Amino acid sequence: MSILNERKPLLLLLAVGNTIAFATWQVLLNNFAVEQAAFTGEEIGVLQSLREIPGFLAFTAILVMLLIRQQNFAILSLITLGFGTAITAFYPTAGWLYFTTVIMSVGFHYLETLHSSLSLQWLEKDEAPQVLGQLLSARAITKFIVLIGIYLYLALFANSYMLLYLLAGGIAVGIGLLCWTAFPHFEEKVAQRKQLFLRRQYWLYYLLTFLAGARRQIFVVFAGFLLVEKFDFPIENMVLLTLVNAALTFWLAPKIGTLISLIGERRALILEYSGLIIVFVSYAFVDSVAVAIALFLLDHLFFALAIAIKTYFQKIADPADIAATSSISFTINHIAAVVLPAALGLVWVFNHSAVFLIGAAIALCSLLLSMLIPDHPVQGMETRLAVSTALQTNK
Repeated sequence: MSILNERKPLLLLLAVGNTIAFATWQVLLNNFAVEQAAFTGEEIGVLQSLREIPGFLAFTAILVMLLIRQQNFAILSLITLGFGTAITAFYPTAGWLYFTTVIMSVGFHYLETLHSSLSLQWLEKDEAPQVLGQLLSARAITKFIVLIGIYLYLALFANSYMLLYLLAGGIAVGIGLLCWTAFPHFEEKVAQRKQLFLRRQYWLYYLLTFLAGARRQIFVVFAGFLLVEKFDFPIENMVLLTLVNAALTFWLAPKIGTLISLIGERRALILEYSGLIIVFVSYAFVDSVAVAIALFLLDHLFFALAIAIKTYFQKIADPADIAATSSISFTINHIAAVVLPAALGLVWVFNHSAVFLIGAAIALCSLLLSMLIPDHPVQGMETRLAVSTALQTNK
């Protein structure tokens, strides 16, 4: 059977195309914005806020699915992401950067939502942790190659933001067109409900997703900022640290997927959040740059264990709910992205240690909630509370 008749290669290509476009957009953005568009803190703040709005509105994906099939929607989202990336450097003005950022972000956030949805629908429950780990590994090695390529280009040739953005965006668009033309349309295994809803039985998944979004924002916004502000970490070292992160994730993510399969989602998440409490408390009081670097690497690697939240949902979900709940959960995950950076930025001004202690408190809440996951979650036994109720009923 040709690999073009299988679902997993399509998931892989979508992940690779996503990473090529977004990693390039992200790593070049600050320098391009300052050097070419004369951005100050005010403009970059507005741009980052605009970038997060499509993530907050990811629930609208289910409404678009009324008009277009999920697979086609995901491919069109990749093409949109690539197009937004490709045209980023055409005009170095604030208005143009805001405009292209929104286009890029719409494609990126819809693609992330749909990729998660299709993965949980297409993968069997027993293989999902390993395959999701492999996809995370593929993203990591793709990011590593992109960063190495950009670094070598900048070292050997005169800088051209236009060329780099066009090349990355064009490759993503090309991958999208390949996915559109080369793969057949894969029929849904289970017809998806095309309306918005919240299910009472998914409450634990919603809370874990929200807290995961909050923890992500603290890492993305403040962990790197700590290295730069407190330890005067230079830009070349930040790029090198990103490369090390990508290499470690490439090596470790498949093993983490296997680990989740062996020990289950409950133990995997308990391991993650116990480690995060230690990491965040250490961030709050670190005085050594070597320790800070180690914490940064550990913090990033814990992201791979978050696969367990997705596979937990896959096991408890009505298969017909996956598409709608994936879009709603992406919005839930981004609520923190809208609120936390600005709020914790104010806290940072007075006491940066407090920001990371708040992160430790979030990790503690996640730890306590993860203990409610059953050893073998299934529909009807979504939490240990549900298991206890069922046992009492059967007595």
